[in-house]
Amino acid sequence: MIPNSVDAEKLNTLVEINARINQDYFDLDALLVHILESAMRLVKCEASSLLLMEDSETLKFRVALGPAGVQAQEIPVSMKESIAGWVIEHNESLIINDVLGDPRFFGTVQEKTGYITKTMAAVPLRFKDGCIGVIELLNKDAGIPFTRDDLAILELLSVQAGIAYQNASAYRQAHVKIRKLETAISDGAGFHKLIAEDPAVLDLLKMVEQIAATNSSVLILGESGVGKELFAEHIHLKSPRASKPFVRVNCAALSEQLLESELFGHVRGAFTDAVSDSTGRFETANGGTLFLDEIGELPVNLQAKLLRVIQSRSFEKVGSSKTISVDVRIIAATNRDLEAMIKAGSFRSDLYFRLNVLPITVPPLRVRRGDIEPLADFFRQKFSMETKKNFIGFSKDALNVLFHYSWPGNIRELENSVERACVLGTPPLIESADLRLNCTEINDSGFLHTNLNNIDTQASLKEALFVFKKNYVTRVLEKTGRNQTEAAKILDVQRTYVSRLMNELDIR
Repeated sequence: MIPNSVDAEKLNTLVEINARINQDYFDLDALLVHILESAMRLVKCEASSLLLMEDSETLKFRVALGPAGVQAQEIPVSMKESIAGWVIEHNESLIINDVLGDPRFFGTVQEKTGYITKTMAAVPLRFKDGCIGVIELLNKDAGIPFTRDDLAILELLSVQAGIAYQNASAYRQAHVKIRKLETAISDGAGFHKLIAEDPAVLDLLKMVEQIAATNSSVLILGESGVGKELFAEHIHLKSPRASKPFVRVNCAALSEQLLESELFGHVRGAFTDAVSDSTGRFETANGGTLFLDEIGELPVNLQAKLLRVIQSRSFEKVGSSKTISVDVRIIAATNRDLEAMIKAGSFRSDLYFRLNVLPITVPPLRVRRGDIEPLADFFRQKFSMETKKNFIGFSKDALNVLFHYSWPGNIRELENSVERACVLGTPPLIESADLRLNCTEINDSGFLHTNLNNIDTQASLKEALFVFKKNYVTRVLEKTGRNQTEAAKILDVQRTYVSRLMNELDIR
């Protein structure tokens, strides 16, 4: 439908709106308000609104302008018992100059706001060949009826509103994808390979598979560098949520304000630099898993907000009162002593108990020595490719140093050491000197001298490891009077693992 006459003001308004549609994708509400304000100015009416389908039974006001606009936005509208619902169902425009006498009139809004609608022009809002809402103009000035020309102007504006909605939807989808990619890039793209051959870790992985099948919160404990993030990834990949997002947040990396925005998102104008709406990590992780690394560094104020999300599965963006519901599994990790922090008043006990539903402790590298050689070999292959040097393995001395070093920095230190060796060393073998480890610690600890006395120097590495483990565990048991609980504390392993070691090593 084309109006009989399009004056300069109407033409300029249409051109202006079209220009804004092509420039402003991120603030859809502001653009829709501008379109409705323009419609009210051009047609000269008291009020206007845009209603969108919330579900098959209900419409909700997305924008409502005029004397009762604020009150109206909180009122749901029935699809089956309203003029707006009829417009959407039939995908047709309407002019009604006696609204109160129309059997399709939905009187609840008038009853609750006190605003009386006498005349109306309504057009469908179309999106992707379907009708998703309706634009209404109410009560033309001076009580005169709406005309076909008014309806034509409104239909032109509705087309522009549909284009704006489509552009904003495409922008929003692209923005979410970009945020996911940015998350992957900033936190280490993709998933890491989890290498485990030590019996203690293999036992832990069996527990992890049981944990993965649930939706309960998980708290991963362990020293820095033991690979807590890898275990979080493994839980996600083994869970029913594996096809959904795995989103990582480092709670120590940002200030309190930025971290709150990062977790929950923000709306435009929430703070100085908030120039557009932002989707937070909780919303990005919906349906999947949110990994909160270094949870012990979370500020106390945010601890309360995190507790609420875990309890209610809902939150509000920074600067917004609109509640967003999410389905997210929480996996948290820390190297801090949270129970000590609770006593000191720096960590909430209620949050701790919510996170600590399924706790797992990743053992340090010094007590999972069965993983040292396969991990070192994995890093050798990785950094041999990066440095373009053909290292085929480690010398015997290098393996000896790797095995007996205490690894205070755990796997991260091992990786750095092998990388350094590949950069500084000369193929074909990585030598002990290339590792640049503190050999004084190894030699002065008494660890090697005490436990290698009975090992045949012609034995294979596997045989030597067996003898070493048997001698060392035997001596610890003798020292503790064969008290397996005390021995487990010294060995820094589970009490049940001591019994397993005794059977494997044939210790009587």
